[in-house]
Amino acid sequence: MHHSIGDHVVVEVQVRDYGFSAVQQEEIWRRWRDGESFNVMGRALGAPMHHVRRFLAQTGGVRQIQRRRSGRHLTHADREEISRGIAAAESARRIAGRLGRAPSTVSREIARNGGRNRYRATTADQEAYQRARRPKATRLASLPVLRALVEEKLALSWSPEQISGWLDHRFPGNPAMRISHEAIYLSLYDPRRRQAINRKLTQRLRTARPMRRPKKARRPSGRGIIRDMVSISERPAEVEDRAVPGHWEGDLVMGTRPSAIATLVERTSRYTALVALPDGIKAEQVTPHLTSRLLSIPVQMRRTLTWDRGREMAEHRAITMTTGTPIYLCKPRSPWQRGTNENTNRLLRQYLPKRADLRTFSQDDLDAIAAELNDRPRKVHGYRTPSEVYAELLKSGDALIP
Repeated sequence: MHHSIGDHVVVEVQVRDYGFSAVQQEEIWRRWRDGESFNVMGRALGAPMHHVRRFLAQTGGVRQIQRRRSGRHLTHADREEISRGIAAAESARRIAGRLGRAPSTVSREIARNGGRNRYRATTADQEAYQRARRPKATRLASLPVLRALVEEKLALSWSPEQISGWLDHRFPGNPAMRISHEAIYLSLYDPRRRQAINRKLTQRLRTARPMRRPKKARRPSGRGIIRDMVSISERPAEVEDRAVPGHWEGDLVMGTRPSAIATLVERTSRYTALVALPDGIKAEQVTPHLTSRLLSIPVQMRRTLTWDRGREMAEHRAITMTTGTPIYLCKPRSPWQRGTNENTNRLLRQYLPKRADLRTFSQDDLDAIAAELNDRPRKVHGYRTPSEVYAELLKSGDALIP
């Protein structure tokens, strides 16, 4: 079912219950918010997994609240009383006193519905109900220039938050060119708003999911023990506040085993470098490629490297001797100790799926991915890009190019 608000068509979605009672539907939404899988929810409810998926998919994972009239609003009975008061030539103040409402409420109600000569209670009530419909016309539907710009940036794989922040930065003082990241997400996922934007652009989001899914905690996994390792607790204190550039974090991003690539992220600028590992993920296979990439970084910009406690770092001492870069390893099951790299690796999943053979990506392919990531504006930099910040650091007195 459709209805129009101005030039905007709003889709009224008829939600199927797929055999779930009202109580079960509440349970599905609760479990969905808690991040449970379709399979787990289906087992808990004693229902087929695909029924749970279809129930949630019809609304894009965005819950639609049942419409209810607010007790603060005029009811049909109130409007009948206003109509009778008008017929008796009573003042708005007198009618309002009898209803227990403010006189201005009654005056506005009469004025917006044709005045005293044309006021009809039933018509006024129906029109009020239509005006209260949600969602209203979206900004993207009513502002084609803004919509075109948002779609352009989504096509470049910018996140809605990056787009929102960049618009604020790019068009200061222009309210017509502003939109919140939440409004962009809802335009993509809420089926009632799908006329506002090209919904295929969900495929350009990092998750590429057709449904909006609540955040779900990932279970960290431990790694093996490495000889002669230097713990992160011994890392210089200057690394923590990011004031001094040249401190890196790194890890492997895995594809289908044994394929992987190495990732390096500079903590101050969030500048990313990717390293192809065509030979494998064992220490002796990773070391030469990682060493070569570190040596390509200006010496003043490779002060330290913090890595996850993975077996690929078994030859960390050889890397340090060749590059002059001390390597510090995180504590077991503590990926948050290299949080900048963890965040970057999540962004990279958009380009490097877990089920892909990452050995098929050449170094040129990875350099192109890194360049795209480095040219995205970041909120932490006031929506400047990592490339811009990294270039400034290279020119600064703390990081002169040799």
